[in-house]
Amino acid sequence: MNNQNKQLNPDAQFQPYATQPMGNVENDEIDLRELFSVIWQGKWIIIAITFVFTVASVVFAISQPNIYKSEALLSPADSEQAGGGLAALAGQFGGLASMAGINLGGGGGVDKTKMAIEVMKSRQFASEFIQKHQILADLMAAEKWNMADNTLSYKVDLYDAEQNKWMREAKAPFKPEPSMQEAYKVFSKIVAVNAAKDSGMVTISVEHLSPVVAQQWVNWLIQDINTVMKERDVAEAIKSTEFLESKIQQTNVADIRSILYKLVEEQAKTIMFAEVRDEYVFKTIDPALISEEKAKPKRALICVLGTMLGGMLGVMFVLIRYFVKKED
Repeated sequence: MNNQNKQLNPDAQFQPYATQPMGNVENDEIDLRELFSVIWQGKWIIIAITFVFTVASVVFAISQPNIYKSEALLSPADSEQAGGGLAALAGQFGGLASMAGINLGGGGGVDKTKMAIEVMKSRQFASEFIQKHQILADLMAAEKWNMADNTLSYKVDLYDAEQNKWMREAKAPFKPEPSMQEAYKVFSKIVAVNAAKDSGMVTISVEHLSPVVAQQWVNWLIQDINTVMKERDVAEAIKSTEFLESKIQQTNVADIRSILYKLVEEQAKTIMFAEVRDEYVFKTIDPALISEEKAKPKRALICVLGTMLGGMLGVMFVLIRYFVKKED
């Protein structure tokens, strides 16, 4: 009989093992009512932590100086006069010119606008810009803009404006006066050059404590990049002209000499075009203005985020403390 009962109930010996996991699952389930109860019991701790973060965020937001932004909208200047003639000659007489040992290149060339943007982002351009306009102190040591008399105050531990002397303490290889590498890091953060993909328009913007300084730097940037690109093209055209004239003296083939004279003529057009045009690479569509409103900091947003962070940390602290005590 016992054997028959065992055969009729083959799973009876496994019943204790079958019911045990169900109990573990129930114990592992999170009771939302328990969580809300824990949070409610620790509400004063949460309020205290949130209050501390709120006060800290308010103090931090108030202590941040106003930053003003000035920007200008530019349009790429028409460069057909500078390169269109050479491209046409390259397509027509490239074979004959190669016989004289001259490579006219392809018709594509390099986009002058993109090159100008990359030049403005380069370390060399930034270093020359800072040194030319003597703005190192305004860039690295400015602390506050005085609206009443439109002057800048400097950090006394970094720069003495009266003696025009750097006072900062620096360990080798650094010196009291910031290097151009240090200045470039700061310069690249406050100066932005962006080109719109759809329209091709270029925006140059500068952020600074002083809206007057920000506007002045934008104007200087536009003037300097036009001057730099102009000088590069003129120097290249002069060098090319000298090379072409030497090739003219070396050949007696009439057709090749005719091509070389046309190339010299195109280089002369490039020089003339550069000399008579101040806005060589970029034309100003919307000039930079002295901003009347600050660009940052967003003090209200800082306070809201600080309060939310304090509330979340307060809730996490209460829950973690409860579960640690519960396990103990």
